[in-house]
Amino acid sequence: RAVTLYDKPTSYFKETPLELQHQLYMKLAKDYEPFKPRTESLSLNAERSAFTEMDEKNRHVLKTRGRPALLISSTSWTEDEDFSVLLKALEDYEGYINGGVKLPSLVCVITGKGPLKDYYNELINKLHFNHIQICTPWLEAEDYPLLLGSADLGVCLHKSSSGLDLPMKVVDMFGCCLPVCAIYFECLHELVKHNENGLIFRDSNELAEQLKMLFLEFPTLEGKLNRFRENLRASKQLRWDESWDQTVLPLLEQNE
Repeated sequence: RAVTLYDKPTSYFKETPLELQHQLYMKLAKDYEPFKPRTESLSLNAERSAFTEMDEKNRHVLKTRGRPALLISSTSWTEDEDFSVLLKALEDYEGYINGGVKLPSLVCVITGKGPLKDYYNELINKLHFNHIQICTPWLEAEDYPLLLGSADLGVCLHKSSSGLDLPMKVVDMFGCCLPVCAIYFECLHELVKHNENGLIFRDSNELAEQLKMLFLEFPTLEGKLNRFRENLRASKQLRWDESWDQTVLPLLEQNE
């Protein structure tokens, strides 16, 4: 008799409090241009990143007005994931803005190391965007869940070669209550519920349309992006240790 133990996020994958978001952005701004403030602060006592501002007198943190949306993806930079799909969608998104659609600027962070990173970095360097910045950092282990918990949208380009394995990166994003756009493959619907906790796309054109639709009302709390986040919060997912205790522990106790 087989019992399935599903992958679940560990306890440190969760939404990041605003104060911790600010600390992370300030740390990353030392090395990565997209995290640096776009404009000078009106206050002499304010410490700013591209996304947040802290009054140094009362240590109160706010999200900056007109801030860019933060898009995140992670990868091992192998042939399993075709990042040209995302790059083409970003080109279309830039075209929407240039055509007059009122959309926020984007900071797109793609984390990870792998054999094709240099190849894709060359492609990225040939792109000339006015409203999109792409960053490919290698994050410290403790910073990755903090960044997921700070982002506005996750993108997954994992295509299962077997058609049977679900992307752990999406499990972690959902642990952070981060809505996801994920590329279609056979069993993905077991994890990504289309129009409930995210969206499933099949090509770059569909992804570009989804980005436009999700960010049209950014950063208001209206629209599908916030509804997906609320659905993830309401789902109260089990964590890895809870899932183990509920599924595996009783089996071990039976065999004692």
